[in-house]
Amino acid sequence: MSFPLYFSKKIAFSKDNKNNLSRVIIFIGRLSVALGIIVSLITVSTGFGSKKAIKERLADFSGHITVRSTRSNSSYNTSVLDNQGLDLKKIRELPDVASVQKYATVTGIMRNEHNFAGIIFKGVGKDFDSLRFKKFLTAGSSPKVTEKGYYNGVTISQKIANDLHLKVKDSIVTVFSKADQKPIYRKFEVVGIYRTDIKMIDDQFVLGGINHVRKIQDMKPDEIGGLDIFFNNVNDTDRNLPEIEKLIGYKNYAEKATEKFPQITDWISIFDTNIALIIIIMLIVVVINIIMVLLILIIERTNSIGLLKTLGASNAQIRATFINYTLIIMIPGLLYGNAIGLGLIFIQKIFGVIKLNPENYYVSTVPVDLNPIAIISISLGILLISGLALIVPSYLISKISPVKAIKYN
Repeated sequence: MSFPLYFSKKIAFSKDNKNNLSRVIIFIGRLSVALGIIVSLITVSTGFGSKKAIKERLADFSGHITVRSTRSNSSYNTSVLDNQGLDLKKIRELPDVASVQKYATVTGIMRNEHNFAGIIFKGVGKDFDSLRFKKFLTAGSSPKVTEKGYYNGVTISQKIANDLHLKVKDSIVTVFSKADQKPIYRKFEVVGIYRTDIKMIDDQFVLGGINHVRKIQDMKPDEIGGLDIFFNNVNDTDRNLPEIEKLIGYKNYAEKATEKFPQITDWISIFDTNIALIIIIMLIVVVINIIMVLLILIIERTNSIGLLKTLGASNAQIRATFINYTLIIMIPGLLYGNAIGLGLIFIQKIFGVIKLNPENYYVSTVPVDLNPIAIISISLGILLISGLALIVPSYLISKISPVKAIKYN
């Protein structure tokens, strides 16, 4: 064991180190480190958790990647997906693809004696991923479409259900309009109610049978308006997008779930800025406090520094001793900070104590993401940066004269 490390441990764990001034200094240092760890852990876990939760909700409702015809543009009335160059079999066989579902959409108006609501009717088929959709259900069930005839059940959002005073098994009339033609009326039964907490979805989308959309849009029985492609993990999206684009033909295009709602993408990007800003601020606070601790410890142990120099210790050895001493002081702060921070995060993850307004934040409770790499990186990063920051102020030791230090009282 090197002399600086050995001597710093002797100082740190010595009973003579327990005077009132040292206790206050050590307490301040450990408290600043613990608070820095707690705030950083909560910031990173809630920031990454919110990003992940919003992306997963978008993707689980409408597919990690959606394939549409270029003729659809931004219209909610989908055009027929072009089959030229579209290889659905190869898409399904991609290793990261969990499922693929066909759909078509058309706009309409639901109305009754209570109110009316402009909707996007999303017609789904027998390959609809009802298991993935189940997490959004608050009542009833998802559409059970066989594509034989016209399935008259619909699953509506909680928002639409509240506006129209609807519940499961109620009937509702929907009006669809076509250019230069009379309005088309359809009567549906509410079989389920869902809630995603994403306003742009909950305000508009109704799920039902795809054959209704085919009839309204004059589509052939085997034609569809698009594909929702689901992956095993939301992080697989960017890696698979180029491969998907090769398999859909040049007359169709693929877009990620987040690209459908630019305002949500902008909201998600804010998290990265906020996370970086808060961590930098906390790091500055921790470093300033640790430097203050080091300087006070040097002043307090001026006699010891003079004695070490008299016995032949070099300035570099003494600097290393005090840097190690200060870092050892930080370790309990790191441990307490991680214990408290992770404890608070686990409580939020399990019980969802802190609630949010979904209209503003797209989630109803604060989501957290326990990423082991991020947790370890925060502790090691604070320890490493603090150690580097202590190098410059430790040069104060070289200015201390052995003769004067021994006389110092």
